[in-house]
Amino acid sequence: MDCSNHSLLPDLPNPEKPKLIGIARLAAEGETIREGHNVEYFTLPTRSLLNRCVSQRNLPFTWTINPYRGCEFACKYCYARYTHEFMEMSDLDFERKIYVKQQTAHLLRQELKKVKPGEEIAIGTATDPYQPAERRYEITRAILEEFARHRGLELGIVTKSNLVVRDAELLRSIAQHNRLFVNITITTVKIDLARRLEPRAPRPDLRLEAVRQLNLAGVPAGVICAPVLPGITDAPADLEALVAAAAHSGAKYIFATPLFLKPCSATIFLPFLESEFPDLVATYRERYESRAFLPPAYGKRLSQLMAKLRQKYGIRTDYDRYSERTHPSPGLFADGQLALFPKSA
Repeated sequence: MDCSNHSLLPDLPNPEKPKLIGIARLAAEGETIREGHNVEYFTLPTRSLLNRCVSQRNLPFTWTINPYRGCEFACKYCYARYTHEFMEMSDLDFERKIYVKQQTAHLLRQELKKVKPGEEIAIGTATDPYQPAERRYEITRAILEEFARHRGLELGIVTKSNLVVRDAELLRSIAQHNRLFVNITITTVKIDLARRLEPRAPRPDLRLEAVRQLNLAGVPAGVICAPVLPGITDAPADLEALVAAAAHSGAKYIFATPLFLKPCSATIFLPFLESEFPDLVATYRERYESRAFLPPAYGKRLSQLMAKLRQKYGIRTDYDRYSERTHPSPGLFADGQLALFPKSA
């Protein structure tokens, strides 16, 4: 009997393969919705949408919401790839297998009862809430529609996508009764470089236009330059070009934070460096070999430079008190980790 065609063989249980449990089992049971360019979309039954942030670091938010699991933008430096490890998947699967959470608005309605006054909710900490899947499935919009029913909440959104402008009217409605900030992540104004670093994300000029349109619509929006990549995007002239562009777009604020390289990020980012920036490979391996963060002195210099540039280009508003920190901790979203929820002085 010819057994070369394995598709004819029955699926037999493998006693050496561990049984999937928890989120891994739910992911395995998800139904395929459709396929994109090397991207598959799956349903993901969800028991909880609002997640309490547990971290030893001084993050500015108490709760997180991620409408999707995985992100199609495929940013080479992405720190969130580890989230697919919980589902027994590879770091590369993070950008190829996107899970669409189910019953989000209903869950949120129930879970908001747990949120105490003053506790911030961050939307998009481990996935982009406006990635391509949102155009079709509108999970983020459903979440925002639920938020529009409430008052007194503190909300921050992080995205690289100009699709957020689609919801400008809804966001303005939310901002009338809640504290809301939309944070547009831009690492460089150089379109060609951005395409290499963030292959499927909208161009930086489109993101800057989104900042302008949101603020014109009455939705507070600013720019987060994260991460700053040593030797690639950290030249003072390049950072100044970004601050100048942000000011021209009417950004309420702009902050920056250095790259931190988790093991799940390094498996994608270091091969990318070898291909695109081979001269930097040795330097990166030396700097990140035994740590995920750069030395504090780097973050301090970056913070001081950004403070000077904000002043030069007139980004001086009630958000200024965040630039006064002379040595912010390396963060996910901003120098000082405070840009998600800038507060007036």
